[in-house]
Amino acid sequence: MSGALPVSARAGYAGAAKARWQLACIAPAVAFFAAFWLLPIARLIALPADKGWQTYFVVLTEAKYLTSLLNTLLLSLAVTALTLVLGAAVGIYLARTRFIGRRVLTSLLTLPLSFPGVIIGFFVILLGGRQGAIATLADSLGLGRWTFAYGLLGLFLAYLYFSLPRAIASYAAAAEAMDRALEEAARSLGASRWHIIRDVWLPELAPTTLACGAIVFATAMGAFGTAFTLASKFEVIPITIYNEFTNYANFALAASLSITLGLVTWAALALARRLGGTAALGA
Repeated sequence: MSGALPVSARAGYAGAAKARWQLACIAPAVAFFAAFWLLPIARLIALPADKGWQTYFVVLTEAKYLTSLLNTLLLSLAVTALTLVLGAAVGIYLARTRFIGRRVLTSLLTLPLSFPGVIIGFFVILLGGRQGAIATLADSLGLGRWTFAYGLLGLFLAYLYFSLPRAIASYAAAAEAMDRALEEAARSLGASRWHIIRDVWLPELAPTTLACGAIVFATAMGAFGTAFTLASKFEVIPITIYNEFTNYANFALAASLSITLGLVTWAALALARRLGGTAALGA
C-alpha cells in the first residue's frame, strides 16, 4: 500500500482531469463564438475609422441618414404601440372566452408567424399594390387606381401584420396564467371593471407588455425583407444600409449606420430589461 496516492493527490488529479474535459468541451463553442461574432463585430466597429472618426456620427450630421433613422424609429414606435393594444385586447379575449371555433381562430391569427417578411410584403402588394385588389376595385368604380403598398401606410400595415401574432400569443399565454383569485377579491371589495384593469390586469401583464414591446420594436427597427419589398417611397434605415453596402460599396458608412441601428435597438432592449426588473421588484 506504500505506492498508493494520498487522498488529496487523487482529488487533485481528478480535479485537473475534470477541468481539462470541461475546457475541451467549451473550446469549440468559444472558437465558434469568436469567429462568427466577436471578429465580425470588432471589424464592424473598426471599419468606419478607415474614413475618419466623423464617419461614426454621419447619421447625426447628414440629413438624409438622420431622416432615414427617424422614419424607422417613429414607424417602429407606432407599430409597437398599436401591436400592444390590439395584441392585448385579442389575446386576453381569446384566453378568457370559450366559443366554438376558438382554436381555429387562434391558429389563423397566429399563422403569419410562419411567413418571412418578404411574403408579408407580397400580401400587402396583393392588397394595395398597383395590380392589387383595392386598386382594381377602385378602378372598376371609376375612382382611379388606389395604391398604398409602397409608402408609409403599406409598411405600417405589413409590420403590424408581422408583429401582431406574436403579441396575441404572448398576451393569451399571460392571461391564462393570471391569478383569478385577485380579480375575485377585487370584485368582492366593490372594485369596478376599470379598477380591476388598472390594479390587477396592468400589473400582472406588465412583464409581458415590456418583453413583447421590446421584441416588436427591435424586430421593426431591423426588418429588411418587408422593407425591401415595399419601401420604394419611404426610406428606412435597413434599406439605407443595404443601398450603401450593395449599390455604392460604401462599407464604412454602412458599418456606421449598422452600429447606430444596433445601439438604438440594444438601448430599447436594455430599457425593457431594466423596467422589467423594477416591475418584478415592485411586485
